[in-house]
Amino acid sequence: MAPVLQPLPVTSVLFACTYNMIRSPMAAAIMRHFHGTRVYVDSVGVREGDEVDPFAVAVMEELGIDLSRHRCRSFEDLEDTNFDLIVSLSPEAQHRAIEMTRTMACDVEFWNTFDPTLVDGNREAMLDAYRKVRDGLLGKIKERFPLSRGPTV
Repeated sequence: MAPVLQPLPVTSVLFACTYNMIRSPMAAAIMRHFHGTRVYVDSVGVREGDEVDPFAVAVMEELGIDLSRHRCRSFEDLEDTNFDLIVSLSPEAQHRAIEMTRTMACDVEFWNTFDPTLVDGNREAMLDAYRKVRDGLLGKIKERFPLSRGPTV
């Protein structure tokens, strides 16, 4: 019977979305919160964003994660493109990640994530949409990058 090959551990992850204002900063902050000492984490957008979305800051604050100092960056702003994994959160970011990885050894995963700015409504409806995105990313990150529980006896 052939040995089962385990995937190499991921030591660096880039989260990418369209503007780096909501989805990718949230994902990167969650990943850093759980794995920041073991995994290098960064985030970018396909296009240049203005500043982190205040609703994103508010819903991350509910988890005790400070997103207020995040600075939006694009793929062009990356100093280092040597990542083990790029997680794209929008179709546009997926296309850009595929382009970028044609000449490098890097895995790409597409987690199509809803853009909460498409929701119309009052403040509470908006916050609810952002919470759903946050909670979806939280679940996917915990599933994809489980917290190590140490050796089992």
